[in-house]
Amino acid sequence: MSELSKKKCVPCEGGVPPLDLAAATTLKNQLHTRWKLVQDGKALQAAFSFDNYWQTTAFVNAVAWIAHTQDHHPDIRFGYKEATVHYWTHAVDGLTENDFICAAKIDELLA
Repeated sequence: MSELSKKKCVPCEGGVPPLDLAAATTLKNQLHTRWKLVQDGKALQAAFSFDNYWQTTAFVNAVAWIAHTQDHHPDIRFGYKEATVHYWTHAVDGLTENDFICAAKIDELLA
């Protein structure tokens, strides 16, 4: 279990700068290699593959539960055997530690 996955998201109403690329890269390196910095380092994204639709929807529901309990919500796109999770903190138009905390919690689902 990573240190990030043990943390809890804190409300972000803006008024703070997003993480710079160096800080985002340091946090990303604590995640599974499936996670990538996208949009010039302003967002975090991972693709997931499953054996069937049931597994995919179970995963999406588990991610939704993490979002609900952390009050930090990703964009999720999914199909029959795949899902993509995309995090960025809207209030700062970039990444915060919250994005990486939630990604680490998702990694724990699949550990």
